[in-house]
Amino acid sequence: MRIKPDIKLDFKDVLLEPKRSILSSRRSVNLERNFIFRHWEKTSISWSGIPIISSNMDGVGTFSMAMVLQEFGMLTAIKKHYTFDDWKFAVINKGLRLNNVIVCIGTNAMWEDNAEDYATAKSVLTEWPEINFICIDVANGYQQNFVDFVKRVRDDFPDKVLIAGNVITAEMTEQLIISGADIVKCGIGPGSVCTTREQTGVGVPQLSGVMECADAAHGLGGHVIADGGCTVPGDVTKAFGAGADFVMLGGMLASHDESETESVNGKYEFYGMSSDRAKEVHGARKDGYTSTEGKRVMIEAKGSVRVTMKNILGGLRSACTMIGARRIKDIPKCTTFVMVNNQQNQMY
Repeated sequence: MRIKPDIKLDFKDVLLEPKRSILSSRRSVNLERNFIFRHWEKTSISWSGIPIISSNMDGVGTFSMAMVLQEFGMLTAIKKHYTFDDWKFAVINKGLRLNNVIVCIGTNAMWEDNAEDYATAKSVLTEWPEINFICIDVANGYQQNFVDFVKRVRDDFPDKVLIAGNVITAEMTEQLIISGADIVKCGIGPGSVCTTREQTGVGVPQLSGVMECADAAHGLGGHVIADGGCTVPGDVTKAFGAGADFVMLGGMLASHDESETESVNGKYEFYGMSSDRAKEVHGARKDGYTSTEGKRVMIEAKGSVRVTMKNILGGLRSACTMIGARRIKDIPKCTTFVMVNNQQNQMY
């Protein structure tokens, strides 16, 4: 047993220090970023856009969400529970842009050679090779069988950009990149409907964790996604300031018209993917060794996600003008975090 004495920080523990800037307008800020990924020599894949991703959760990682976010040049991690026919309908009838979606694979594929989500992913990627991104998404990315599975997916899809997670420490970030990941998804327990920290006592505050993971990934030519913990637009800027290449949003995008769920008394259901509600909807593991690490909430309907995204991007642009960052890529270089006991006046 040992204790690390340095204090780890979350988004609420810091503010960005303002700096003199020559930017005259929010219009002067370029929020698009161009990416070339670690396995460029094999994949020849590059991507340009605003590096914000909707989470692969029920009510968030939907085709309806993707149809809106693609207008902004953003990515959507499509939830793994869609069938091949669902994909076909979205591509043919809805005009889904395949360069702006991520195919997701869950934990079952680690244990079962014929796992349904992996089989669907293979069919989708075979039918539409234009899709460039695969995400292997598990709650605990520290298991050796997960590392082995990342290697297997890299072998199966050598021409794709591979996202793997979740982890929140530098050494495991390095391990996943060495094992074949281009991008590592970082966050253990920071989500708004995640109860992992309460249930297990495991986690690292998101801001410090992302800093350490980003430093490790960038040293190997990899990238990181800050997954979870953002509650207001300013947190998105803080995540980029901490070194995140992409920011993934769940709760901030929940309860919109694009959730593909029915509203009840003006509210939408939103739940963690390890919650009892998720198990009711999708089925629980049959081995009996389960843990409930998520909760269900009802959130007031927010209307179209377009309005929310414009507000998030407005806050991001404004922050850039206040710290002197002309491009989103420049945010870490322009960031000085100030540790605080209180972020704002709570009177009203």
